[in-house]
Amino acid sequence: MSTLAPPRPEAAQPDKSPPAEVKRWVPSSRWAWALGVVVLWIGIWALTKGNDTLALAGRERTGVQDALAEFRDKVIASRGDNPLIQLTYEIGSGFTSLVDWLQRMVSVENFPRPVPEIGWLGVTAVAVWIGLAVAGWRIALLIAASFVSFGVFGYWSDAVDLLIVTFVAVAVSVLVGMPLAVLMGTGNRAVNAVMTTFLDVFQTIPTFVFLAPIALFFGIGASGAVVATLLYALPPIIRVAGHGIRTVSATTIEATDSAGQTRWQRLAKVQLPMARRTIVVGLNQTTLAALSMATIAAFVDGPGLGQPVLDYLKTVNVGGAFVPGVLIVVIAVMLDRTTTAASEYGERAARGGVDLKRRRIVLAAAAVPVLVCLYMSRTYPWAAEFGDSTWGPRLADAVNDFFGWFTDNFRDLTQGFKDLTSAVLLNPLESLLAESPWWLAAGALLLLAFVLGGLRALVPTLLCVAGLLYFGLWHDAMITLNMTLVGTVLVMVLALVFGVWMARSPKLDLVMRPLLDAGQTIPPFVYLIPVLALFGITRFTAIVAGVVYAAPVAIKLVADGVKAVSPTTLEATRSTGSTTWQEIIKVQLPMARASLVLAANQGLLYVLAMAVIGGLVGAGGLGYDVVLGFARSEEWGFGAAAGISIVLLGIMVDRIARAAAQKTSR
Repeated sequence: MSTLAPPRPEAAQPDKSPPAEVKRWVPSSRWAWALGVVVLWIGIWALTKGNDTLALAGRERTGVQDALAEFRDKVIASRGDNPLIQLTYEIGSGFTSLVDWLQRMVSVENFPRPVPEIGWLGVTAVAVWIGLAVAGWRIALLIAASFVSFGVFGYWSDAVDLLIVTFVAVAVSVLVGMPLAVLMGTGNRAVNAVMTTFLDVFQTIPTFVFLAPIALFFGIGASGAVVATLLYALPPIIRVAGHGIRTVSATTIEATDSAGQTRWQRLAKVQLPMARRTIVVGLNQTTLAALSMATIAAFVDGPGLGQPVLDYLKTVNVGGAFVPGVLIVVIAVMLDRTTTAASEYGERAARGGVDLKRRRIVLAAAAVPVLVCLYMSRTYPWAAEFGDSTWGPRLADAVNDFFGWFTDNFRDLTQGFKDLTSAVLLNPLESLLAESPWWLAAGALLLLAFVLGGLRALVPTLLCVAGLLYFGLWHDAMITLNMTLVGTVLVMVLALVFGVWMARSPKLDLVMRPLLDAGQTIPPFVYLIPVLALFGITRFTAIVAGVVYAAPVAIKLVADGVKAVSPTTLEATRSTGSTTWQEIIKVQLPMARASLVLAANQGLLYVLAMAVIGGLVGAGGLGYDVVLGFARSEEWGFGAAAGISIVLLGIMVDRIARAAAQKTSR
């Protein structure tokens, strides 16, 4: 997380104000130029709108989209003799076999045995014992409650399947990612630059876009789900663990090198142990990323809770989707708290804060009931398979009744908010972006990139704009960009209000911080469920879901940036008689400008990710195009072009925002 360093006290003194004003005016002039570009754009748009928009009519397809469809057909036809395709399918087959074996062990019947090899009671007991061993009794209780809830609400098999896919993907991510993290942490600047570029691209790609090429090369089902989850979960462990290794104190390394240690000894005995805490943070982020992607993988028939969520969303059954959605949240919170607590418990044990002898005795004693539970789960049907439960259907009915009551009584309010936002922001901006001639919109975007970020933003924007034109979905890309920008505006409004409030009120920060942390652990798929109930199947549903998804990280960035402003500077401002409003507007927000730009950057990417998923609920644009490519095999080339266009759009807005943030920081 990037925040401004606290300024020196003398920077706020009145006699130093002229230099400070000059520094503030430089970035302001960039925004003035940007405003000028927008005004010029609007003027030309008023004369040319509706011409050369590059909108495709009906089933019309470009040559590039047809070529992508032909590529897919060639890949399918060459599965028998193409070594690369054979290799990818062998890898996928290996993942499928592993997942299938684990499922038959703990979640589905292992024919001719009508139940799994280890029933729910044994699985729960083993999971609780592991939690006790790595993180203590509080986490053990959390795990017990979580596993029992899977069965009580009627989704034991789906929940355990989701955990299986997540754990397989995380295990492979660690095996592949840790060597790359070591290379990144110990390599030279050129190696870091190359790896950082690849990681940036992978983390900019919305989750949905991973699915089409992976389904093509690895197949659908467990294989596609594991590979998609693996690729999405890999960057965090590489980036975070590599950062931890690279930032180990140079003085410590020099001191140990003087003893004549080898490079391997330095890594194993100094760098990895000292970077342990950061590595665990990377593992935590990888686990949550894997869980998030494992739910999206339901689109390629991946096992887990994503399947019932998707099935109920298709029929707009909010209550039915709510129950498995809540269980996904339960899994996310359980994994997040377990990995964090395991790191803290391990550090405490390393410092001698844990009685190891007593710990061994407790674990040995706890193993006895675990063995008993394993025996019972293999012997008694009630301990092997959860019986039918009415809790899930009853909760689903209650949720449907609540949302029915809410929409009946607050329909005018929600509809009014939707209509107001559409009239003020959504419709005018969509008209400007999507109804401008392509050459006008492209030129305006290039000028804005140069004004805000210089050549660092102009070059990638030029490449991305060229790519969007090449793949033939310019009009739909502008519709998606419109939804993303509107969503980002709403995110930043929330971030400014709550971020500044949290920074100025420690009590509110204490209350809001856990809620925001919980919000960041919820997979994006789940956000669609309540928003769908409130706003129905419209593009506005996708925007609001994106706002809810992106708001936590943006609020925290703004709060931390404003909080980092020096108390000495604030005291000097108050001594001149400034009001609270003047203090916020003229001191805290300008000095936290870099954090505000970073919050806008993250908001853009999060909202863009949800705009794609929103294609399921009438969002239109590139998201709908990708979903269409999945639903109809004859539209695969069209959907693939849309997926690539989303990647280009994400990279473009990311690079513009990053370059603007770097200029602002300087």
